[in-house]
Amino acid sequence: MSAIPGLRHAFFSREGGVSEGIYASLNGGVGSRDNPAHVAENRRRMAAALHVPPEHMLTVFQIHSPDVAVASAPWDTVARPKADAIVSRTEGLAIGVTAADCGPVLFADPRARVIGAAHAGWKGALTGVVEATVDAMEKLGADRANVVAAIGPLIRQPSYEVGHEFVERFVEADAGNSLYFLPGARAGHAMFDLAGFIRKRLDNAGVLVVDDTGIDTYADENFFSYRRSVHRKEADYGRHVHAIVLEG
Repeated sequence: MSAIPGLRHAFFSREGGVSEGIYASLNGGVGSRDNPAHVAENRRRMAAALHVPPEHMLTVFQIHSPDVAVASAPWDTVARPKADAIVSRTEGLAIGVTAADCGPVLFADPRARVIGAAHAGWKGALTGVVEATVDAMEKLGADRANVVAAIGPLIRQPSYEVGHEFVERFVEADAGNSLYFLPGARAGHAMFDLAGFIRKRLDNAGVLVVDDTGIDTYADENFFSYRRSVHRKEADYGRHVHAIVLEG
């Protein structure tokens, strides 16, 4: 994706911002309990890195769904759509998702100049947010055979322990999903390969070229992690913004 001309994208780490304490330092989560002025400055810095004004860096109100919003102009952050993915063919709009263990996926069809960003947590991935994003890109003129995707920092299998009810939900949906679980250290628990599952859904959607950062947000403290914050009994956690933009 970095080699595609006329395109900028970023999977931001937690470094380079102004937030303090558990939010240090590049927290982009407007839904966090961080100082709103700090979040606004952090998002301004991320927008600058993507060469867009702050009001042109768009995210959605994420609800762990397969729903996709289409961006053709800036929208008010407070009134942002409820969805878990964004697609666009408008130059100069950075479309992004927030995450802190869930899987951010960025998409681009360099020929049609259509882009997408999806928030693929386990629920969104299971219910089809990846496929819905590619479908929405095609409605804007993309060809899924030309789409390139990149999986960003997310919680990886060695860090992602789940209970038997979680495993049963996936296996009931498709018996083949058992491939994405390994036995856990505790009885009745398993380790879930979210990245591998997202890759499968990309394959199902007809995306032929997929890159993966390989970063584990739980294990790498350069990244925010919801699960790590819970284990540490912290009051809240920061969120990353991962975004993509078509240059004008």
